Amino acid sequence: MINDVKLVKLETRVDDRGYLVEIVRATDDHFTKFGQVYLVGNFARGTIRAFHKHEALWDWFFISHGAAKFVLRDDRKDSSTYEEMATFITSSRNPGVLVVPPGVFHGWVSLEDDTQLISTASEVYNRENPDEVRIPPESYGDVWTVKGK
Repeated sequence: MINDVKLVKLETRVDDRGYLVEIVRATDDHFTKFGQVYLVGNFARGTIRAFHKHEALWDWFFISHGAAKFVLRDDRKDSSTYEEMATFITSSRNPGVLVVPPGVFHGWVSLEDDTQLISTASEVYNRENPDEVRIPPESYGDVWTVKGK
């Protein structure tokens, strides 16, 4: 497991009206600071959004609709897990928050049509000077294909 990366399983509260999932709370031990929340939707399965990392920003990712495969790679030279990779699958049927610290390349692919991701970020996005380093989606080989097991 990559240092500081966590997949926090979430509890779904269900009654005869429907369901409720608390995504991120200020009192969560994995939450550091609030910057903004945004929603990303992918129209089709197989849509890849990757790779980038941040120098200061923490991300908390939640799949609210559909399913996604996340791929992460530690790029922090001072980390004991430097260059390690990790894969996570989350979905609306398997709710969880994926915590991604600064310095870890991350990306995701939709496993279903109309997948939606809610992201909470520790910093406000600065369009004039974005805190991101981008590399191509194939930088770590074929990590996006779903393989039989």
